[in-house]
Amino acid sequence: MTQPTLSDEQQRVFDLIENTREHLFVTGRAGTGKSTLLNHLSWHTGKQIVICAPTGVAALNVGGQTIHSLFRLPIGVIADSDLDQTPELRKLLNTIDTLVIDEISMVNADLLDGIDRSLRQARQRRSEPFGGVQVVLFGDPFQLAPVPGDPEERAYFADRYRSLWFFDALVWQEAPLRIVELGRIHRQSDERFKWMLNAVRFGMVTKEIADVLNEAGARTPPTDGSITLATRNDTVNRINQTALARLKGPLKTATAEISGDFGGRTYPADQNLELKIGAHVMFLRNDAEQRWVNGTIGIVTKVAGTVWVEVDGEVHEVEPATWERYRYSYSAATKKLTREIVAEFAQFPLRLAWAVTIHKSQGKTYDSAVVDLGQRAFAPGQTYVALSRITSLEGLYLTRPLRPSDIIVDKDVLRFMSERRAEPAAVATPEGGSATA
Repeated sequence: MTQPTLSDEQQRVFDLIENTREHLFVTGRAGTGKSTLLNHLSWHTGKQIVICAPTGVAALNVGGQTIHSLFRLPIGVIADSDLDQTPELRKLLNTIDTLVIDEISMVNADLLDGIDRSLRQARQRRSEPFGGVQVVLFGDPFQLAPVPGDPEERAYFADRYRSLWFFDALVWQEAPLRIVELGRIHRQSDERFKWMLNAVRFGMVTKEIADVLNEAGARTPPTDGSITLATRNDTVNRINQTALARLKGPLKTATAEISGDFGGRTYPADQNLELKIGAHVMFLRNDAEQRWVNGTIGIVTKVAGTVWVEVDGEVHEVEPATWERYRYSYSAATKKLTREIVAEFAQFPLRLAWAVTIHKSQGKTYDSAVVDLGQRAFAPGQTYVALSRITSLEGLYLTRPLRPSDIIVDKDVLRFMSERRAEPAAVATPEGGSATA
């Protein structure tokens, strides 16, 4: 696959990771290219690097492993539980130069402290944060939040931590965390719309901004069917199934081919993909020939062995794609980390796309979309994620006007980002200062 060229600021952050041992938090607004940088790092680093993420789908998207499977950590609160480590796991963890964690905002403080303790124990460097491993965190806390557990877990966090968030993990009392913020937005070019999105991100929406967004959103969506971004799964399923049933012609079902242990429900696409001619679909993978990208919307024109999809007036034949689940291991022969495939999932990289949840729209880009917040937005950052998927104000449609209660920003995130100086990536150098979390 063609690798995108890094911007100057992305290159500076890459050099920072490669040429220092600093712990880094790489953040930035939606559309600033965090995923592009991470993908480049995975292919071009000269270090012994391991990439992980909190969920199965997130790990698949970055060619990594889930945190729990990599470190063999127990599910739920880890606290002071004994950490059982096999000789193989200890060898693996002793080989790592740099640990990369994507979607860090979904990692709670207890889990990050568990990672810290696991590395100290395996590497027998108990006085060093993360056992001497460089840790690089990717994510935007204004978009995704850690999921609170049951009341007992919440009580534990309230007693032990300042908040659920990764930045309140106890390890940061010993380790400096340098925060580098990517600033150049690649998704939107309209400076006015960028400014309004930033106001939504920080919860600083004025009446004037709300009026502009609501006036734009009140227009009737185009009849060719912009995708709907909704807060609830049941809303998305209803919209997609109703629209599919409305189409004439036979229903075709493509069943995924699954080999190995794919980890239960963490499939990257539908196990049974139902399609008809005329179905609106969204691509789930970038195309090696750059005919579409992850998030491109098209219409099915033919289903026969393969699927033909029309995108911007041009019809493309779409072959099944294979997602690979990896596991890191240590090679005694080479004294290096190896990454082996332990499971494969083959399916057409398509999903019905009259509607998608706001959560699943994460990382996608749409020229136009209908935002359906239902009765209310219920999670911090939800409205920001939805609006920031869209490339311009002209592509924004709302099922109802935005209300002040829809703009939810987590107070702990505001506290962290205001207390800690985020360094612009455009001026980041290996000699730059650091911010301690």
